[in-house]
Amino acid sequence: MSITLAFDVYGTLIDTQGVVAGLERLIGDRAASFSQAWRDKQLEYSFRRGLMQSYEDFGVCTSQALDYTCLYQRVALTEGQKADLLASYGSLPAFGDVAEGLGRLQDAGYELYAFSNGTRAAVDSVLKTAGISSFLRGMVSCDDLRTFKPNPDVYRYFLQETNSSADKTWLVSSNPFDVIGAVSAGLCAAW
Repeated sequence: MSITLAFDVYGTLIDTQGVVAGLERLIGDRAASFSQAWRDKQLEYSFRRGLMQSYEDFGVCTSQALDYTCLYQRVALTEGQKADLLASYGSLPAFGDVAEGLGRLQDAGYELYAFSNGTRAAVDSVLKTAGISSFLRGMVSCDDLRTFKPNPDVYRYFLQETNSSADKTWLVSSNPFDVIGAVSAGLCAAW
């Protein structure tokens, strides 16, 4: 049996700070801190919704996090500007070393999958736009279960959907919460 690698998408393959350039045009030198606060709140909202079993998809969490960040940082954006920023999430870039790394892993015989809190449509779009979808055998979305990482159920769902065994599956993520969730579901994890 071959080794399966599950790659977190946002923050691991895809650079969520890719919105900074657009933010700089709107708010200047506050863009980087605004972007980080937006990302932090996006994850917090998904964690809270998962714990409360009050599911809304990751796009809703992203939008609500943007609204919160605007209020918290006292940044007045128009609805059109917010819509443009949210749309930019569909065209975020891959990190510079991702394509080469995925290519090498694919050539070495690993089975590569995207694994994300995002909806299938959103993740498919960002992976295609970033030019890395061809390296991946498929994608598993937590949206199918209407919950988010780090719920251990989503990691078990990944195994089910990819017909993989936990002892032959590694999760690769830049998010420490993924390690906790993956290990609790019996997967190996790299952070």
